[in-house]
Parts: sequence; C-alpha cells; structure tokens
Amino acid sequence: MKKIFFVSLVVALTVASAKAEKDTTAVDSFRFTVVKENKITPVKNQASSGTCWSFSSMGFFESELLRMGKPEVDLSEMFVVHHSYTDKADKYVRMNGTINFAGGGSFYDALYVLKNYGMVPDSLMDGYNYGEDKHRHGELDKLTKSYVDVIVSNPNKHLSTAWKTGFEGILDAYLGKCPAEFVIDGKKYTPITYAQSLGLNPDDYISLTSFTHHPFYTSFVLEIPDNWRWSASYNLPLDELMSVFDNAIQQGYCIAWGSDVSEKGFRKDGIAVDPEVNLQNLPGTDQAKWLGISQKEMEEKIYKYNGPQPEIKVTQELRQKDFDNYNTTDDHGMEIFGIAKDQNDTKYYMVKNSWGTDSKYKGIWYVSETFARHKTINILVNKNAVPKEILKKLGIK
Repeated sequence: MKKIFFVSLVVALTVASAKAEKDTTAVDSFRFTVVKENKITPVKNQASSGTCWSFSSMGFFESELLRMGKPEVDLSEMFVVHHSYTDKADKYVRMNGTINFAGGGSFYDALYVLKNYGMVPDSLMDGYNYGEDKHRHGELDKLTKSYVDVIVSNPNKHLSTAWKTGFEGILDAYLGKCPAEFVIDGKKYTPITYAQSLGLNPDDYISLTSFTHHPFYTSFVLEIPDNWRWSASYNLPLDELMSVFDNAIQQGYCIAWGSDVSEKGFRKDGIAVDPEVNLQNLPGTDQAKWLGISQKEMEEKIYKYNGPQPEIKVTQELRQKDFDNYNTTDDHGMEIFGIAKDQNDTKYYMVKNSWGTDSKYKGIWYVSETFARHKTINILVNKNAVPKEILKKLGIK
C-alpha cells in the first residue's frame, strides 16, 4: 500500500512539474502592485567589496535629501570607507587585535563619519585608484588586515610613530585621498561644511532592533562582529518594530535595513520570502527513499517555486532562538523605500540593493513582511518617522 502511494506521488509530482514548466511562460511567478513608494537615487554596485553598510547608508541619506525636497546628490561611499577603516585600525591596535577587522561595518559608521568628518560627492572620491572599474577589495582587505596584524605583533617592542601614516597610505593608494577642500558651483567647501550644507543632522537618526536578551525600551550594544564601534540600538517588541517600518514608509521616509540574506529564501531573482517548509530529518526517511531525493535536491525544488507560497509564523521567540543559534546572522545592509502586495494580497517591502541592476527587478528586491520580521538585525531611521507613542516609551524627544 505504501509503495503504491509513493509511486503515485512520484507520478503526480512529475505531471505537476511538467505542467508548471509548461505554464511558466504563461503566468508570471510574482505579480506586485505598489502600495507606497518613496523616492530613491539610482542603484549602485558594491561589486567585490564588503561595503554594503556604506552603500546602503549613502543611499538612505540621499533619499532623506530627496524627501526634504533637495536636489539629487551622489555621495561618496569610499570617503566613508576610508575614514571608517582608519578608525577601525586604530581600535584594532588598541584592543590588541581582539576585535573584528574586515570589510564589514554598520550604519553607525556612516553616521559617525557624517558627524565627525563630513561628506563629499562621489565625483571627488569614487575609490577607483587601482586599475579597476568596479570595487574589488580582496587585495585591499588582505593588505590592511596583514598590516594591522604586524603592528599588533609589536616587533619593535613599541609602536612606531609611522604606523598610522603607513596604514592611511595604503588606503590613499587604493581609494584615493580624502579631499581637504573642494569647490562646487564656485563655492569652496571642506567635507564638514559640505555635510552641513546638505542639512543632514546626525542626531535625527536612531537604530532600532528587537531581541529578548535585553529589556525592551532600553538601548544596548548589538552583539554582531561588524558593530566594532559598539554603537547602541533601541530595543522594541517585534510588532512595534514592524509598526515603525510601516509608519515610516507611509509618512514618506526610507529605512536603512540590516538583514540576514544567507537564507535560501533570499533569492537571486529579486524575491525574499520565508516559506513554510520543514527539511528536518528528510534524508533517510521513507519519503526520501521512495522518491530518491536528497536533502539538497529537495531544498532546490522547494526554493525554486514559481509563485507565492505559504510562509512560516514568526514569533519573538523564534527570532531570538535563530539569532542565538547563529541561524540569523548580520550579512547585508540595504534600503527599504516602499510597500507592495503580491497577487494574493501579501505585503512585501520594496528594497534597494547594492548589487547592480543585472537582476529581474533591476536591483530592487521584494521582501515579504514575514522575512523582514524574522531576519531583520536592525534598522536606521529618522526618529521623526517613529510613532510618537513609541518614542515616548523609549524616552526620545
């Protein structure tokens, strides 16, 4: 009886698969209707660099300027990277090499640079000083890491007065020197005065998250390797965090979004969902035996769906469990700028990525609300986009 059942199942799957392949050209997999869309600047490409945090932050600030009714600007990601790498090297040496030193960073790095070093247009510092037309930081990252490790090893038994100049020399060679002064439309600026002219106030922006290992409505240092500046985020219950997403977008604000994108549900075709599947114990089961499908093959079939699928129910407890067990990791920074719904009326967030435009939606991802609830690490948002009752609970004026 069991054998007959599984043979029938195999036949049914084969027929369904053939029908799906036949119908693929007739029916688009996902059909989205825009509910709310805020202004953004063009999609960029971080290419082979770990600088998504800078690209997403600059895109977020550029959107803030558009929201404020100001002209479109193109801010330099590599100006932010240069200053952040320099500060990171100093802290790495002071901490005797015990903090993370890699290409990654956080939204706070961009805020810190904006407040302490200013900003410059991308046209003055695009970071292509090493014979490439795309960002390729493999060599740069290995050089800088090797350099600071030599300094930490302290071969002279005391630190030389040249090590910081030498480190900045590497950055200057690859990314270009940070401009001290420059002229735009006949007016002279420094990075600080240029940033001031934009009208961006670093104190207007706050980081929000949602985890239970710290009390809600307090701030804490988010324990992720790339948070090397040890910046603090305000902690909200999950439902309130998601209400900030929706309130911000509906009020015309964009969001800098940090998320886990290593999940199979974050697809290369511009879709991110959290499907309701259970792959545990599949290999070795009777089903796997009769169907002759490995876990890898089953995962490929499950995540290669052609259209909306049921998604898991995300609870505060599930979020915490996956974060604690490294199933939710700090992978990538992007910018959320809108809300859309699919053909089943399921909510998605419209996300500007920094992987170029060679994708189905030209560099835009549609991320289901379920995925965002589950895999968000933190967000950076203008505090004026947060509902007043939540600001009051956080003690923010």
